[in-house]
Formats: sequence, C-alpha cells, structure tokens
Amino acid sequence: MKWEALLWWILLLPLGAAAWITLGTLRQPRRSAALSVGAALGSFVLSVIFWKLNGWTSGSVSVSWWQVGPWAVTFDLQVDPLSLLMLLVVTGVGSVIHVYSIGYMRGDPGFSRYFACLSLFMFSMLGIVLAGNFLQMFVFWELVGVSSYLLIGHWFERPSAAEAARKAFITNRIGDLGFLSGLLLIWGLTGTLDFNRLEEQWPARMADLGALATLAGLLVFCGVVGKSAQFPLHVWLPDAMEGPTPVSALIHAATMVAAGVYLLCRVFFLFTPEALTVVAWTGGWTALMAALIAIQQDDIKRVLAYSTLSQLGYMVLGVGLGAPAAGMFHLVTHAFFKALLFLGAGSVIVALHHEQHIWRMGGLWRRMPVTFWTFLVGTLALSGAWPLSGFFSKDALLAVAWERNLPLFLLAVGVAALTSFYMFRLVWVAFGGSARQDGAGHAAEPGQEMLWPLRILAALSIGAGVIGIQAMLQATLPGLEGAQASAGWARLVEPFHHAPVPAAAGLIAMLAGLVLAWRMYGQAGEDPVAQHWPRLARWLRQRMYWDELYNGTVGAFHEACAALAAGVERWIIQGFCHGLLKGGTAVLGETVRLVQSGSLQTYGWVFVAGLGVLLWWVLGP
Repeated sequence: MKWEALLWWILLLPLGAAAWITLGTLRQPRRSAALSVGAALGSFVLSVIFWKLNGWTSGSVSVSWWQVGPWAVTFDLQVDPLSLLMLLVVTGVGSVIHVYSIGYMRGDPGFSRYFACLSLFMFSMLGIVLAGNFLQMFVFWELVGVSSYLLIGHWFERPSAAEAARKAFITNRIGDLGFLSGLLLIWGLTGTLDFNRLEEQWPARMADLGALATLAGLLVFCGVVGKSAQFPLHVWLPDAMEGPTPVSALIHAATMVAAGVYLLCRVFFLFTPEALTVVAWTGGWTALMAALIAIQQDDIKRVLAYSTLSQLGYMVLGVGLGAPAAGMFHLVTHAFFKALLFLGAGSVIVALHHEQHIWRMGGLWRRMPVTFWTFLVGTLALSGAWPLSGFFSKDALLAVAWERNLPLFLLAVGVAALTSFYMFRLVWVAFGGSARQDGAGHAAEPGQEMLWPLRILAALSIGAGVIGIQAMLQATLPGLEGAQASAGWARLVEPFHHAPVPAAAGLIAMLAGLVLAWRMYGQAGEDPVAQHWPRLARWLRQRMYWDELYNGTVGAFHEACAALAAGVERWIIQGFCHGLLKGGTAVLGETVRLVQSGSLQTYGWVFVAGLGVLLWWVLGP
C-alpha cells in the first residue's frame, strides 16, 4: 500500500464510523462503540505504520477540489515531522479515550450518538492536522467547532450543558471571524493560501508589507485565541466541563484546544516580531490568570479546566518568544498527563455517583489505589517534577524565557509554583485524609476498561520527555537550538547542563507549591484561604468576575441592540410603513367600493365621465 493511500485511510476511517453509526447502528450501542473505537485504533495503527515506513519525512497528496476561473482550490494532505507528530498524538490519545468512554458512558441513553459525535470530532481534528492550505484548515476548523458543540451539549436536557455548548460555539465564532479576516487579507496580499507557497513568499515580503504583515498575523492569532481559549476569549472552556469527562479529556485537554498552538507552530513564519510580542504576553497573562483562579475552584473538573487554560498560556508564551519547538514539546507532553488527569477525575466521579465537589471526597487513596497513583503521576508531571515528562517540556519553555525575556521568565516561574500548589491542593483534599461523606467511604475502582487507559497514559506521562520528541522537534522548528540531543540516560540530566538556572528555578517552584499545599491542606477540613481571606477567595471563585463583566458590557450592549431592533421593527416597519401601506390600501378599497353599486345607470354615467376626461386629456382645450 502506498503511503498516500495510508493518509486517506487515516483521515476517512473516523468519518466512515460516524456515518455508519448515524445511519445504521444508533439503536445498537455495542456496534456503535465497536465502530468508533475500531476507527480510532485503525487510524492510530496506520499512523504508526506510516511513521515506521517513512520516518520523519515530508510529503503531500493533492487532488482538485473545485475551480472558479483561473483560481483552483485543491484538497491537500500534507505530512511532515510536525503534522506526523500531531497525528500520532491525536490518534493515540484519542484511541485511549475511546476505550475509556465505553466504561464511562455505559448505560447512557445517548451512547451511540456520543460515539458518532466522537468519531466526527476525530475526523475534523485529523483534517486540521493534515491540511495543506488555509482554506482547507478553516473548513476543518469549523467542523471541530461543530463537533465540539455536539459533544459539550451531549446532555442537552440539562440547561447548564446546553448553555455551555452555546457559549463555546459563539465564543469560538468571535475568534474565527478574525481568523477568516486574516485569511482574506493574506490571500489578497499574496494570491495564495497554500502553506508551502506562503512559506516561500511571506518572509521575503514581510518588510515591504510592514503593518499589514503584523495585522495578518494578529488576525490569524484571533482564531488561536478562540480555539485555544486565550484571554479574552477564555471564558468558554471552564463551562465546557459540563460535557462528559472523556470529552473534557479529548477535546479540552489533548486535542481541540491544542489545535490553536499547532496552528501557531504550522504558520510561525507569518508572524512579525511585533505580532509575536502580543502573542507572548497574551499567553503569559492567560497562564497567570488561570493559575490564580484554579487555586479556589472546588469542582474537580474545573480545577483541571483552569489548569488547561494555564498550560495553553505556557505554550502560546513559548511560541511568542520565538520558540515554537518548545511550545510544541509541551503540547505533546501535556496531552498525555492532562488526559490522564481528566480520566482519573472521571473515575472518581463515577465511583462517587457523579459527585464533583472535592470537599465532599477524601480518603480515596485507600479505596481507589490505581486511580490515586496514576492521578499522582499526572499531577507530578503537570507540576514539573523531575524526571517526568512535564519537567523537560516546561524546562524548555523556561529556558527560552530566561534567555529572551526576563519578566516573562519570572511570570512563568510564578505560574509553575501556582500550578504545583493548586494541583497538590486537589490531591490532598480529594484523595488524602479520611472520607467526608458516605459516598467517598464506599467508593471503588471502576472496570478495567477505565483503568488500563490510566496506566497507559501514566507510562507516557513518565517517559515522554526522554523518548526523542525533543530531538525531533529540535531538527524541525526553531526554539530548541541550544539544547543537546543527548542519548540514553544522559537526557535525564541534560537540562541541568544546558540551562541550570531555569531547571533549578522550575524544580524550586514545584517544591514550593507542593510544600505550601501540604501545610495548608494536608489536614484541612475546610479551605483556609476562604477563612482568612474571604474577599480574595470570593474573587477567585467567581473567576475574577469575567463572566459578570461580559454580561454587564457585551451582554448589555447585545440586549440594547436587540431592543433597538425590536423597536424599529414594531414602531417603524410594522407600525408606520406596514400601517401606512395597510391603511392606504383599505382607504382605496373603501373608495372603490362606493362606486360598485350594481346599477347599470351608475356604471354608464361613470363610463361617459371617464371617456370625457380621457378625450379632454388627449385632445386638449
């Protein structure tokens, strides 16, 4: 089988599963799950085969899509080291989550519909990864938004889930408007949307384009702000936790929100230094803001949601500092340990009969040992503990910040300490101590179909930092030039030789957050922050009142515009215009009706009078 055919099979298998389930097996849950899981595993196996056959090589497949005059649009499947790495991550993590979903969603009335939407999402995400031009990427970008809307609102009968789905969809459309405007500007300036041709033309023309080049990059970044939930369009992602937990793991931790960072890395050549400065500070502020909010969230999934926001900010910060390789490295490791944390949270939620409040848990480390130890691995990796994968990817970002922007380095170190603090707060409160309610006291591990994905992701969270991903990215993207592609066990200590200050700072920050969390929450029965600093706790629990601010400004403006439009329609269009037309027609009708007497004499006189007027008009006086 030629490698071109492999790419088509990788892309189309999930689409085929989604169509088959929708049209044929909606009333057959087992077959629906088998089709969806089989398609995801098939795409992963074929991705591995492609990698084994071709290595980290580049190539593309192109077919004619449609043509308008001299302008031809092609459907391109482009594979290179960057897209192949993302392909392996999306299909690999996606397959694990598909398997986990069988146990988590068992008995759900929408079981088959869930797997159909999951397969549609996989198809859409793979389309983004393999897209060879902006137009094709935008189409799949929107398909990801649609499938995300369907999955977030899976339990649409719950008002909170339906509202969260709408919020995610609308917020992403705001960012996508900027994205589309950027594509139109780029096409108007260059006449092409093909990535390879743009990479050849754009850098040479950047100086001549001046502010237009910066504007084009920032407009494309608007799409990233929406999809990767960066400030100020970050508000949709925490509410998206209303969807099933495997959806949170797949879409809002490992793949969909990472699509924005992938796009930044894919078209890094578009961004001027001025645009990159905006990108870096947007990522830095998002990372800090989300980390602060996370320290006072009591819903286990919301803690992880704000953690995702913060880590996405880390990745965007790295790309903005001119190091897309470092951002992509953290994207890959984050996909493993954040998916692990969400699935671990899902196991807890199932065991506690859908309880998500961490202060109603406690003592779970005894009742759920596999979930606890794998969750602890994910926490250590996210916090940047050596020698887990998160340490190496976070160290790469800290090293770049240390070299290129000291204020952002200090901010990133502070965020690392906050990350360790809120994650170990979650561990001590949810898993430590003794059970606070009967549900926690009688909790038990879920089935093996939910435990094995945790073990697999835990293994990846431990070893992904030293299995060669960094070396591959170092040869593909800028940002890791100073690091040495060490071999074997030398990779474990290489960060301390390459950049000892950032490595030490990251470890100190992690330990500081761990110790502080232990002192404050190790034996706490209630939150000490809320006891000693109630105003600060309320501000953070209310998410810095961003939703209230948007409701009071954007929402109020929208309501005012709607009221104005309603008034114009009611009083001007319906009242005056429609009333005038209606009234005039009625008066004319009444006037005409007066002469419809039914008398032949009257009709004769009217005829003669009309004929006289007509003759006078034609012949004149």
